[in-house]
Amino acid sequence: MNTVIRINTRTRSILRETVSEDDTKWGGRGYISHLLLKEVPPACEAVGRYNKLIFSQGLLADTSVTTAGQMSIGGKSPLTGGVKESNVGGFAARKLSRLGIKALVFEDTPKTPSTDVLFISPMDMRLDSMPELKGKLVDETISLLRQKYGKGIGIFCIGPAGEMMMYGAGIASPDSDDVQIRYAGRGGLGALMGSKGVKAIVLDDRSSDYKPLYSDREAFQKAAKWLIDALRASPKTENRHVYGTPAILALANEVGLLPTRNFSSGQFEFADDINGEKVRQEIVSRGGQGKSGQPCVPGCIIQCSNIFPDKNGKKIVASLQYENISLLGSNCGIGNLDDIAELNHLCNQVGVDAIETGAALGVAMEAGVIQFGDAEGAKGLIRQIGEGTYLGRILGNGAQITGRVLGIRRVPVIKGQAIPGYDPRALKGNGVTYTTSPMGADHTAGNAFETLKTMDPLKPEGQVDASKRLQLRAALLDTLGLCLFVRPPFVQNPEKFCELLYGRFGWKMDVRDVMGMALDVLKMEREFNKRAGVSEEFFPMPEFMCDEPLPPNNAVFDVPMEHMKSMWENEPVLTQF
Repeated sequence: MNTVIRINTRTRSILRETVSEDDTKWGGRGYISHLLLKEVPPACEAVGRYNKLIFSQGLLADTSVTTAGQMSIGGKSPLTGGVKESNVGGFAARKLSRLGIKALVFEDTPKTPSTDVLFISPMDMRLDSMPELKGKLVDETISLLRQKYGKGIGIFCIGPAGEMMMYGAGIASPDSDDVQIRYAGRGGLGALMGSKGVKAIVLDDRSSDYKPLYSDREAFQKAAKWLIDALRASPKTENRHVYGTPAILALANEVGLLPTRNFSSGQFEFADDINGEKVRQEIVSRGGQGKSGQPCVPGCIIQCSNIFPDKNGKKIVASLQYENISLLGSNCGIGNLDDIAELNHLCNQVGVDAIETGAALGVAMEAGVIQFGDAEGAKGLIRQIGEGTYLGRILGNGAQITGRVLGIRRVPVIKGQAIPGYDPRALKGNGVTYTTSPMGADHTAGNAFETLKTMDPLKPEGQVDASKRLQLRAALLDTLGLCLFVRPPFVQNPEKFCELLYGRFGWKMDVRDVMGMALDVLKMEREFNKRAGVSEEFFPMPEFMCDEPLPPNNAVFDVPMEHMKSMWENEPVLTQF
């Protein structure tokens, strides 16, 4: 992958560039932060002319390493005002790598409103005007694209929320059968794509003869096989295969960190009706299209996704994940899986992040727009987002805007972005990550849930160091293009990173060098945010989370800000993963 494609949405020019020597070492999240710091004015308007939307392949994206089909999408976030990388599964990323393309960079904005489709094949690159897609839901968009371009294409697209530049909008990517709809949901990147006048990207790799070049194929394949064997031997892999990410909901509820009724409690009385065991039970008993153990990218052996069916066995949504259950379910006082799955499906169709939207719904419920537990009312509100009503536009712009307009003080956001499914009062390591990560409130930037067995999540001691380690870990995996769920084997054998990078590129690195890549990514992101005026010291934990005890543990967030602000003053340990 030695090619970057630059698309100027104002002049409609498309340029193919060979990757510079300086850019070769960056991939995925690292390439996004590198390019933003180098080319994007940090103070620019997020949906204005000078921001850039970047689709970036991880360094190992064109290889056979399991889970390497993750795509990083980024730019200056409409929600946070800082750097944002959101990665997504689906099948399109693999097709981009088979075209030998490292990154797509969308620049400028159209002179007049447009509904364009970027088409790329080995023989052609062009922007097709497709006004017939304007306002279409995601499923409708995908169907029309298949009709025009064929079955074997890869797709990224936005729904009507992205076209209307709502800050809660995400970017969708289906699998080859259009069963699973995966989302780069966080940060409002769908609004950024909409600002470029781009409704969809179509990738046709069917005539491509691209093959990656290996410095040492045998060494690479040996390390790749080690990872597969280690994951297969891990009990966590089997658990995720059977129950998926909803498996953690029961524990989240037990320890009191499950967002409930706009983050007013950490436990939900109907948790047993929406946990991983219940999801699995309904999938098995209903049969039909329902399935567990589905991959989100080709070649993944963890296969933590699912297809959740209705009582007749017909798919409601794929995939139903913990975050979406917690924000659309318990956070809204909704304890029925069918309702939660339908809410998730509606978010997918109008093109909004289920986390951001669930948080916005919780705020609206606290304001009395509808009552907590009103599933039908919540469905109607999401439909209004797609219709672009005044209330729909408020909700579609996220929890912070919703709180401001409706006059609600208890708004669970940091840096303008909704807090995901781990209340930081009961999992203080995540509170540190939400506050100090350049990504804002995003669990994928360094999730401390795995420390529940080794640390007291209610005590502030040690949480800053834990978050630092977890943020480095996430930045590295996002730069390589690997799923966060492959981390356990690398914790025991971090030198395997060195073997993979040597086998692919011939880079002679030790663990310190590899972890130094992650540190450099965070340094670039923090520098961009500093210049953009969104450093962590200006966006602390919401006051209500510092003052209002969270039942059942009656904890508040009390990690001192001075400890978090000084987090990166001393260089972290780079000899372990």
